[in-house]
Amino acid sequence: MGKLRFIVSLTTNENDYQLEQAASAEVAARHLDIELQIIYAENDTILQSQQLLKIIQSSSESRPDGIIFEPVGGTALPVVARAAAEAGIGWVVMNREIEYLNELRKSARVPIFSVSSDHEEIGRIQGRQFAALLPKGGTVLYIQGPSMNLATINRTIGMQETKPTNIEIKAIRGNWTEASAYKAVGSWLKLSTSRQSKIDIVAAQNDTMAVGAKKAFQELLQGKERERWLRAPFLGIDGVPQTGQAWVRAQVLSGTIISPPNTTRAIDMLVSAIKTGDIPPERTYTIPQSFPDIQSLGSKKVQVLC
Repeated sequence: MGKLRFIVSLTTNENDYQLEQAASAEVAARHLDIELQIIYAENDTILQSQQLLKIIQSSSESRPDGIIFEPVGGTALPVVARAAAEAGIGWVVMNREIEYLNELRKSARVPIFSVSSDHEEIGRIQGRQFAALLPKGGTVLYIQGPSMNLATINRTIGMQETKPTNIEIKAIRGNWTEASAYKAVGSWLKLSTSRQSKIDIVAAQNDTMAVGAKKAFQELLQGKERERWLRAPFLGIDGVPQTGQAWVRAQVLSGTIISPPNTTRAIDMLVSAIKTGDIPPERTYTIPQSFPDIQSLGSKKVQVLC
């Protein structure tokens, strides 16, 4: 068997978690001695589909042995998946629970499976963070990802499971980037009732949106009003060492949730499946954890309503 070649398709290069996915993939590729190409879809599902179809439909000599990708859209490109399987290319979906995988696995001659963060558990941890910081209840400004994104949906479901009933959620939407959260907060602040709202925590479904939200409050408000908003804890998710965890240590954020990158596990499993012929499980999940831990975060209980 010659040197294996994989494609890793990620949603954007403007998100710290996606960049961590890329960096982890490169480390795994060097360790396992495989060829790796990383491409980005610019948060455009049509572009992602076109990029992958072009690769699949290339000459047999240049086709990869496997495609590992994080879908931009919720469908995870079932037509492209079938084309990959028919071309003899392994297919690994990250961060989605996809119904078509089960059917495709029945007839495919190549490994087909998913590796995902446990998004509901991530949401449950964030709900516990809210409870630790607001033992007497309060209000959270909650910045979600895109409405049809499975990570958005499942993180919200998990958060609602563990959030105490005396904590109210005011939700706005971003698109996983700092700029999108900045814009969302800016639009929210223009509403007549927003600036007078009593917000105790600002939480986002990833770290870059949490930072974008904080930047909006810093730059769009002035004086005592600005100070009042910036007293609130800011929470995120992903916990990349160089960004999310570093921002917590620098007190830019009060907390995050470490969600290990999926690319390392996906590459390890795909290489093993191709070399041994063993069929991997349809779904594998990575394990998240609060940073800092819930008990330490609880020592920072919110004392002053914004």
